[in-house]
Amino acid sequence: MLIIFVGLPGSGKTTIGRQMGRRLGLPFLDSDSVIEQRLGCSIREFFEREGEERFRDIEQNVLDDLSKYHHGVLSTGGGSVLRPLNRQNLHSRGKVVYLRSTPEEVFRRLKHDMQRPLLQVDDPQEKLRALFNVRDPLYRETAHFVFETGRPSINRMLNTIIAELDLDGFDTHAASPHPSRT
Repeated sequence: MLIIFVGLPGSGKTTIGRQMGRRLGLPFLDSDSVIEQRLGCSIREFFEREGEERFRDIEQNVLDDLSKYHHGVLSTGGGSVLRPLNRQNLHSRGKVVYLRSTPEEVFRRLKHDMQRPLLQVDDPQEKLRALFNVRDPLYRETAHFVFETGRPSINRMLNTIIAELDLDGFDTHAASPHPSRT
């Protein structure tokens, strides 16, 4: 059982993923954290030193490993869908949930976050619009489910996602040590 979250940086993948793991009693991993552990430095530092293409090579290897061997909940980096092999592997190895956020929503959440290398530009809101225009179709191609993040509470979002997974035949209650708490 693997539930995978994709979406723009700041769309809530890690927050929702971590909460889903807790609720269902499943292990949670964030692919960016795994990448940083393997690199021994922050993604931002690596990006600046080695460039995006080299980072995407490492990301592809990590996503391949995690989608093969991790059972639980996985949040991915915002650019995880840029490579066709990543999209294919994620889609075929788990249930992919796209947390769809508008560039304006993401900008409100991230405007003070200095750790995101792709947003360290003169006009981060325009950069988010450009990322959204390129990546939205790729997220949709990869996803089994698309959820508009808007402004619902984390609990409401979790309940909605879990209900949709259950309706699709993905037995979330089998994973949960306390099914009555969902």
